[in-house]
Amino acid sequence: MSSDTTADLLVEIGTEELPPSALAGLSSAFRDGLLKRLNEARLAHGEARAFATPRRLAVIVSALALSQPDEQVVRRGPSLKAAFDADGNPTKAALGFAQSCGVAVDGLEHEETEKGAWLCYRHQVSGQTASRLLPELIDEALAALPIPKRMRWGSGSVEFVRPVHWVCVLLGESLVPGRVLGIAIDRLSRGHRFHHPDALILRSPAEYRSSLRGAYVEADLLARRSTIREQVERLAAEAGGTAMIDASVLDEVTALCEWPVALLGHFDASFLAVPPEVLIETMQANQKYFPITDQAGQLLPSFITVSNIESREPDQVRAGNERVIRPRFADAKFFWEQDLKTPLRERVEALRGIVFQHRLGTLFEKAERIAALSEWIADEIGADSRQARHAAGLAKADLVTQMVGEFGSLQGVMGRYYAERSGETEILATAIEQHYWPKHAGDRLPETDLARVVAIADRIDTLVGIFAIGQRPTGVKDPYGLRRAAIGVLRILIETPLALDLRLLFEQAAAHFPADLNASDCVGEVLGYCVERLKRYYADTGDERAVDADVIASVLALELSQPMDIDRRIQAVQRFRGQPEAAALAAANKRTRNILRKVSPDEIAQQIDQQLLQEDAERSLAAAVAAMRDRVQARLAAHHYDEALAELSSLREPLDDFFERVMVMAEEPKVRANRLALLSQLETLFLGVADISLLQA
Repeated sequence: MSSDTTADLLVEIGTEELPPSALAGLSSAFRDGLLKRLNEARLAHGEARAFATPRRLAVIVSALALSQPDEQVVRRGPSLKAAFDADGNPTKAALGFAQSCGVAVDGLEHEETEKGAWLCYRHQVSGQTASRLLPELIDEALAALPIPKRMRWGSGSVEFVRPVHWVCVLLGESLVPGRVLGIAIDRLSRGHRFHHPDALILRSPAEYRSSLRGAYVEADLLARRSTIREQVERLAAEAGGTAMIDASVLDEVTALCEWPVALLGHFDASFLAVPPEVLIETMQANQKYFPITDQAGQLLPSFITVSNIESREPDQVRAGNERVIRPRFADAKFFWEQDLKTPLRERVEALRGIVFQHRLGTLFEKAERIAALSEWIADEIGADSRQARHAAGLAKADLVTQMVGEFGSLQGVMGRYYAERSGETEILATAIEQHYWPKHAGDRLPETDLARVVAIADRIDTLVGIFAIGQRPTGVKDPYGLRRAAIGVLRILIETPLALDLRLLFEQAAAHFPADLNASDCVGEVLGYCVERLKRYYADTGDERAVDADVIASVLALELSQPMDIDRRIQAVQRFRGQPEAAALAAANKRTRNILRKVSPDEIAQQIDQQLLQEDAERSLAAAVAAMRDRVQARLAAHHYDEALAELSSLREPLDDFFERVMVMAEEPKVRANRLALLSQLETLFLGVADISLLQA
């Protein structure tokens, strides 16, 4: 398009401070929503770029068409048979259609189609200008933003995530007239709240970013993020260390600043006696600071804060942040020193005062159940059962400490420190921390058998208990984190790996709940829930372990309950499906399955009678099956599923030949039963790995 028919578009919505956690999502959603509506309105355009600061959402669309293209509209009316009578005179249907189109019947045309001939009306509709369409399109894009709870302000009925103070819409250098969110469109924007509080006149979209930078606003979210990272890394290097830049903290700080300025601060080195995780949690979660470590990874008594102002007196800003952090660290040090006065094992009784769930009892009762289940699991995998019971009994004890009461996210971490200070072994202390692993998708797994045992027991107890009281997750609601617990168990069992059966785990866990809960009744339901989560597990594992949905279905069809074994089968079938024989064997298995489903077990012979094998093709197939049966079963018993499938792949030719030359459902009952027995034996061998009839071509 030429520059005479296009212009760049700028849309800026000025607001009160937007939620920092939602800023990036709102920005991209606004851009995408606006582009969607421009496309639906047939307004051609080039690339779009999103901008966002705490006080604005903006989009620049390059080369937007100044108007829609003209459009030829065709309206189809009645068929010619219905439009004219035997004498060729227009009927009421034709007259009514012509009147609705605003023309005489003579002004209508005929349209020939495969289904007959019809009256139609063609007319040219001129495209509307972009300026006329834009206010409504922008309102629609804003209304579609993912905002959980909108608010009103003033006396109006308009709703948005935060009160809106200005709207700027420019098409080239021209102001787009109209209103958006009830506010008149203007070419005025606003600079930094303190550095440039006056209105800022915008001349064109091309000058948008530079104009704002002149008013102490960096509108580009990614550029602002990069600036903060560079400033923080430079200051950390000047302090002789390396900044701990947590991605979520960096994102939040970016969303809180329009003109970021990083400052280096310090705190009393005596606070380093407190576990570093506590100080880091305080700096990152509470203050949005960036901690600094030395070359050995040890915390330095320094931090970096990012201010949203270029102060004339930076030392005062620095001192203010140092004053804020000091009492927080002092509280943490006090909690640490007080907690150390009571050994961890002496805190277990205090768990009686914390309710886990009113029908499932206290945390003390949960700890008792976890300990009993841990002992059983340890026996199953050859770990120290006595040590497992002891570790599980202490695993929740740090929940009653002052430190964890203040810093809930450090549960387990503080348990490790308190266990070490209480004289427990290193492996037990580590298990207390790691039994919470993995905490989220992609997180690391427990590193020792002791930690794995307690991690599994904790999650299994929660799954069975919550299902037993009928609070299975529904929709997006999952208050007890059962989805995360199920995925955590699956990951530990598959990726460690551990040969534990889920059904047995759930049955053992159910036995430790009060009899009136009838927890054993939910074992089948919770097992089905966890096996179903395997689909999500494989979807989240990335390309390295990517598995096709039909491959998963082929293995889950066997209703197995040992995740390690299920995974081995799934991986073997995924590799098998890439073999040239796979498609033909899958089709043959599907045909076999369909045949066997249509007959009753009584119609299938118990054994294959060699005397009843009449055709060469069936004798060849029977011989091939007999020759490999023992080898395949041995490989299945050893869980060597790749080797078993490789053996079975050699049946492709005799199986194809069998179906081509042999009538399975022969008229002679004994011959038919014998052939069905051959197919049944064949199916049994393949089902030793998976139901490959479910594999798609």
